[in-house]
Amino acid sequence: MHVVGTAGHVDHGKSTLVQALTGMDPDRLAEEKERGLTIDLGFAWTALSSGRALAFVDVPGHVRFIKNMLAGVGAVDACLFVVAATEGWKPQSEEHLRIVDLLGIRHGLIALTKVGLVDDDVRQLAALDVGEHVAGTFLAGARVVEVDAVAGIGVDALREALDELLATTPTAVDRNRPRLWVDRVFAAKGSGTVVTGTLTGGTISVGDELELIPGHRHVRVRGLQTHQQARDTAQPGSRVAANLTGVHHDQVRRGDALVRPGQWEPTTAFDASLQVLDDLDHPVSRRGAFHAYIGSGEHPAKLRLLGATPDELEPGDGGLVRVHLPVDVPLLPGDRFVLRESGRAETVGGGEVLDVAPVLTARHANPSRSVERVVAERGWVDVDLLERLTGERHAPVLGRWVVSDAALTSTIGALERAVADAGALGLDVATLDDRQRAALERVEGVVVDGARVRPAATTDPLANHPFVQQLEANLFSPPDPDGVKRAELAELVRRGLVVERDGFYFAPRAMEEAARRVSGLLAATPDGITVAQVRDALGTTRKHALPLLSHLDATGVTRRRGDVRVAGPRLPQPT
Repeated sequence: MHVVGTAGHVDHGKSTLVQALTGMDPDRLAEEKERGLTIDLGFAWTALSSGRALAFVDVPGHVRFIKNMLAGVGAVDACLFVVAATEGWKPQSEEHLRIVDLLGIRHGLIALTKVGLVDDDVRQLAALDVGEHVAGTFLAGARVVEVDAVAGIGVDALREALDELLATTPTAVDRNRPRLWVDRVFAAKGSGTVVTGTLTGGTISVGDELELIPGHRHVRVRGLQTHQQARDTAQPGSRVAANLTGVHHDQVRRGDALVRPGQWEPTTAFDASLQVLDDLDHPVSRRGAFHAYIGSGEHPAKLRLLGATPDELEPGDGGLVRVHLPVDVPLLPGDRFVLRESGRAETVGGGEVLDVAPVLTARHANPSRSVERVVAERGWVDVDLLERLTGERHAPVLGRWVVSDAALTSTIGALERAVADAGALGLDVATLDDRQRAALERVEGVVVDGARVRPAATTDPLANHPFVQQLEANLFSPPDPDGVKRAELAELVRRGLVVERDGFYFAPRAMEEAARRVSGLLAATPDGITVAQVRDALGTTRKHALPLLSHLDATGVTRRRGDVRVAGPRLPQPT
């Protein structure tokens, strides 16, 4: 499937041409039919002689409806540029050409329409004029097809030219990352909310749980259609109508995006390149009432020039900018946008998104599409976040992170100093954050014992600790930790070598053996056992039996019911 957008001045016959090619009238509004003027986006489709499927997005040509035109050309594969031989090149033709060029569309052809209404000299002059105007753009050298849809001249030749064009035009790639910019929303009787748009990046299927951005509104796909045919799955590059549940049609607008949850990092600010049109009569600066056109959306925008870029860009200049929007949009590096100034009602330029979540100040930012730059600026980047920021999946360097060399070197150095300062007992791992813990494996000359990391050359002060041996020798009547340093005792507990309960200390084996014996008692007396019974079974005192039972209660081995203990969910089977 290819999607082709029309472009050109009003009254140059775009809609008539689309109808001649497809048999479908793309003008769907009553006002459009009455006035003979395209006001909003129109859609039609056909199959070419090669079997290729072709969908048209027919856009308005009048300057008053430029925002509708911009909403329709953001996801097309190629452009059918229409110029009437009767009128020639118009200012709106120039603006449409600049917009399509700024959006990065690189495949197209030119239809010279209404040739049946002019003589050969006028027709040839019109063709020459068009060639001069498209020089230096993506349409330079493009095929010009002379056609008159009303008279039936050249329609078949145009179909063949479209077929040849699309044979060399790439189709949308499936990156398992679907995004549908909503260009139309309505309520279908008996179905509810329906949104339409050109699907890119991946497939969507009936039953999928998706979300609408902005607002992270969760929806479910109830039904799908492509060219009025029901589908279980819609492919990237298709014109799609999606019936959604979970949202009212009044809560959705053109410019919203339908995406898969968790795959995008919606943003209200992005860094980008900006190419200023060379036919402006003034420079572009941060001052101005700008609107950014992204996907199918129109957003008020504030502009900030970045880094060493001057305070303003002259006509024809390029620079780096930061664009601030009032709502979240799901973007990736490589997305294109168009910038217009509403005060002057003119297109000032456009460019390419380079960073969807800038972290440096505008003064220091130097954005590019480099993944290495993203990692270098952030130091540590979670692999899932990196994919959301760049659209690329990278293997982690440590743990779940991709780490820059500088950040890793700095972290390792800080860990080496901290371990050296901690002394023989070692550094408490609990004081480290997740990144530092992951970096421990890169620190040379250290060992991790339990919850401590210490220099490998030192002797572990807790190895074969006398207090642990004393606890093992007296499971149910343990001695007090007299003479044991507080830090050592805390570390014994952290390592699991000692269990502390209510101010008493036990060997871990004491808890295991107590659980086993209690299991035997409850097998014989399932209605419950008393503290005295446990005391006698363990051969200890009530003073020690109480903290032992408290531990068994806390770990789910037993449950307290009044004055007795009954079986808990983790009671071991009696042996």
